Amino acid sequence: MKIKYPKIGICGLSCRLCPHYHTEGVSKCNGCKTQSRICVGCPFITCALKRKGIEFCWDCEENTKCVKWRKHREAGKKADSFKCYQELGNDIVFIQKNGINEFEKIQKIREQLLIELLTEFNEGRSKSYYCIAATVIGIAELKEALIKTRKESVGFKIEDKSKVIHSVLNEIAKRKNYCLKLRK
Repeated sequence: MKIKYPKIGICGLSCRLCPHYHTEGVSKCNGCKTQSRICVGCPFITCALKRKGIEFCWDCEENTKCVKWRKHREAGKKADSFKCYQELGNDIVFIQKNGINEFEKIQKIREQLLIELLTEFNEGRSKSYYCIAATVIGIAELKEALIKTRKESVGFKIEDKSKVIHSVLNEIAKRKNYCLKLRK
Protein backbone atom coordinates (compact mmCIF):
# COMPACT_ATOMS: atom_id res chain seq x y z
CA MET A 1 0.00 0.00 0.00
CA LYS A 2 1.10 3.57 -0.60
CA ILE A 3 1.71 5.57 2.57
CA LYS A 4 0.50 9.15 2.10
CA TYR A 5 1.29 10.52 5.56
CA PRO A 6 4.45 8.87 6.92
CA LYS A 7 4.88 11.41 9.74
CA ILE A 8 1.44 10.85 11.27
CA GLY A 9 1.14 7.71 13.34
CA ILE A 10 -1.44 5.07 12.62
CA CYS A 11 -2.96 5.69 16.06
CA GLY A 12 -2.94 9.49 15.72
CA LEU A 13 0.38 10.53 17.28
CA SER A 14 2.51 13.07 15.43
CA CYS A 15 5.92 11.62 14.63
CA ARG A 16 7.17 15.15 13.89
CA LEU A 17 7.04 16.07 17.60
CA CYS A 18 8.66 12.92 18.98
CA PRO A 19 12.12 13.04 20.60
CA HIS A 20 13.17 9.88 18.73
CA TYR A 21 12.32 11.54 15.42
CA HIS A 22 14.68 14.42 16.32
CA THR A 23 17.59 12.15 17.26
CA GLU A 24 20.79 11.61 15.32
CA GLY A 25 22.29 8.15 15.02
CA VAL A 26 20.97 4.61 15.30
CA SER A 27 18.13 5.43 17.69
CA LYS A 28 16.60 7.91 15.22
CA CYS A 29 13.06 6.96 14.21
CA ASN A 30 11.68 8.26 10.93
CA GLY A 31 8.09 7.46 11.84
CA CYS A 32 5.97 4.41 12.59
CA LYS A 33 5.25 3.79 8.93
CA THR A 34 8.87 3.46 7.87
CA GLN A 35 10.19 -0.01 7.05
CA SER A 36 12.27 -0.28 10.22
CA ARG A 37 9.24 0.45 12.43
CA ILE A 38 6.82 -1.73 10.43
CA CYS A 39 9.05 -4.71 11.25
CA VAL A 40 8.87 -4.05 15.01
CA GLY A 41 5.38 -5.40 15.57
CA CYS A 42 3.26 -2.56 16.96
CA PRO A 43 -0.35 -3.82 17.29
CA PHE A 44 -1.62 -0.83 15.29
CA ILE A 45 0.85 -1.47 12.47
CA THR A 46 -0.05 -5.16 12.43
CA CYS A 47 -3.79 -4.52 12.35
CA ALA A 48 -4.12 -1.41 10.18
CA LEU A 49 -1.25 -1.64 7.70
CA LYS A 50 -0.58 -5.35 7.47
CA ARG A 51 -4.04 -6.90 7.89
CA LYS A 52 -6.47 -4.23 6.71
CA GLY A 53 -4.35 -2.16 4.33
CA ILE A 54 -5.39 1.17 5.84
CA GLU A 55 -3.19 4.01 7.01
CA PHE A 56 -5.04 5.12 10.16
CA CYS A 57 -7.13 3.51 12.89
CA TRP A 58 -9.96 6.02 12.39
CA ASP A 59 -10.33 4.82 8.79
CA CYS A 60 -11.23 1.33 10.01
CA GLU A 61 -14.86 0.20 9.93
CA GLU A 62 -14.38 -1.19 13.44
CA ASN A 63 -12.72 1.89 14.96
CA THR A 64 -15.62 2.67 17.32
CA LYS A 65 -15.54 -0.91 18.65
CA CYS A 66 -11.76 -1.45 18.71
CA VAL A 67 -10.69 -2.20 22.29
CA LYS A 68 -6.95 -1.70 21.62
CA TRP A 69 -7.39 1.72 20.08
CA ARG A 70 -9.87 2.82 22.77
CA LYS A 71 -7.46 1.71 25.53
CA HIS A 72 -4.63 3.56 23.77
CA ARG A 73 -6.65 6.78 23.67
CA GLU A 74 -7.83 6.36 27.28
CA ALA A 75 -4.27 5.70 28.48
CA GLY A 76 -3.14 8.81 26.58
CA LYS A 77 -5.43 10.94 28.74
CA LYS A 78 -3.52 9.89 31.87
CA ALA A 79 0.07 9.05 31.00
CA ASP A 80 2.81 9.30 28.41
CA SER A 81 5.54 6.96 27.28
CA PHE A 82 8.73 8.42 25.78
CA LYS A 83 6.44 10.73 23.77
CA CYS A 84 3.76 13.16 24.93
CA TYR A 85 0.21 11.78 24.51
CA GLN A 86 -1.57 14.77 26.07
CA GLU A 87 -3.12 15.97 22.81
CA LEU A 88 -3.80 12.56 21.22
CA GLY A 89 -7.58 12.65 21.80
CA ASN A 90 -7.91 16.27 20.67
CA ASP A 91 -5.78 15.57 17.61
CA ILE A 92 -7.95 12.63 16.56
CA VAL A 93 -11.11 14.72 16.97
CA PHE A 94 -9.48 17.51 14.92
CA ILE A 95 -8.52 15.07 12.15
CA GLN A 96 -12.00 13.56 12.03
CA LYS A 97 -13.57 17.03 11.83
CA ASN A 98 -11.08 18.91 9.61
CA GLY A 99 -9.23 16.19 7.72
CA ILE A 100 -5.73 14.82 7.72
CA ASN A 101 -4.38 17.53 5.37
CA GLU A 102 -5.24 20.30 7.85
CA PHE A 103 -3.69 18.33 10.69
CA GLU A 104 -0.53 17.79 8.63
CA LYS A 105 -0.24 21.55 7.99
CA ILE A 106 -0.46 22.29 11.70
CA GLN A 107 2.06 19.58 12.57
CA LYS A 108 4.55 21.01 10.06
CA ILE A 109 4.25 24.42 11.76
CA ARG A 110 4.69 22.81 15.19
CA GLU A 111 7.70 20.87 13.94
CA GLN A 112 9.31 24.03 12.58
CA LEU A 113 8.84 25.72 15.96
CA LEU A 114 10.30 22.66 17.67
CA ILE A 115 13.32 22.76 15.36
CA GLU A 116 13.85 26.40 16.31
CA LEU A 117 13.66 25.49 20.01
CA LEU A 118 16.12 22.63 19.56
CA THR A 119 18.52 24.60 17.37
CA GLU A 120 18.64 27.80 19.39
CA PHE A 121 17.98 26.72 22.99
CA ASN A 122 18.82 23.05 23.56
CA GLU A 123 21.71 22.85 25.97
CA GLY A 124 21.73 19.05 25.63
CA ARG A 125 19.15 18.22 28.31
CA SER A 126 15.90 19.75 27.07
CA LYS A 127 14.87 17.86 23.91
CA SER A 128 11.93 16.03 25.51
CA TYR A 129 10.81 19.22 27.25
CA TYR A 130 10.78 21.12 23.93
CA CYS A 131 8.96 18.25 22.21
CA ILE A 132 6.25 18.39 24.88
CA ALA A 133 6.04 22.19 24.65
CA ALA A 134 5.67 21.99 20.86
CA THR A 135 2.89 19.44 21.34
CA VAL A 136 0.77 21.16 24.02
CA ILE A 137 1.38 24.91 23.80
CA GLY A 138 -0.58 26.88 21.21
CA ILE A 139 1.24 27.89 18.04
CA ALA A 140 0.78 31.64 18.62
CA GLU A 141 2.04 31.23 22.19
CA LEU A 142 5.11 29.32 21.01
CA LYS A 143 5.90 32.00 18.44
CA GLU A 144 5.54 34.74 21.06
CA ALA A 145 7.75 32.78 23.47
CA LEU A 146 10.47 32.50 20.83
CA ILE A 147 10.31 36.23 20.01
CA LYS A 148 10.40 37.20 23.69
CA THR A 149 13.27 34.86 24.49
CA ARG A 150 15.33 35.97 21.52
CA LYS A 151 15.00 39.60 22.64
CA GLU A 152 15.81 38.81 26.26
CA SER A 153 18.78 36.54 25.58
CA VAL A 154 20.85 38.40 23.01
CA GLY A 155 24.51 37.54 23.57
CA PHE A 156 23.74 34.78 26.08
CA LYS A 157 25.42 31.39 26.05
CA ILE A 158 23.21 28.42 25.13
CA GLU A 159 22.79 27.38 28.79
CA ASP A 160 21.48 30.82 29.71
CA LYS A 161 19.27 31.01 26.62
CA SER A 162 17.80 27.68 27.68
CA LYS A 163 17.01 29.03 31.14
CA VAL A 164 15.21 32.01 29.63
CA ILE A 165 13.06 29.95 27.27
CA HIS A 166 12.26 27.49 30.07
CA SER A 167 11.12 30.40 32.21
CA VAL A 168 8.95 31.84 29.43
CA LEU A 169 7.41 28.47 28.53
CA ASN A 170 6.85 27.57 32.18
CA GLU A 171 5.02 30.87 32.70
CA ILE A 172 2.73 30.11 29.76
CA ALA A 173 2.16 26.60 31.12
CA LYS A 174 1.32 27.91 34.57
CA ARG A 175 -1.08 30.50 33.18
CA LYS A 176 -2.82 28.03 30.80
CA ASN A 177 -2.53 24.93 33.00
CA TYR A 178 -0.35 23.00 30.51
CA CYS A 179 1.80 20.11 31.70
CA LEU A 180 5.34 20.35 30.30
CA LYS A 181 6.65 17.03 31.54
CA LEU A 182 5.96 13.42 30.70
CA ARG A 183 3.17 12.07 32.85
CA LYS A 184 4.07 8.72 34.41
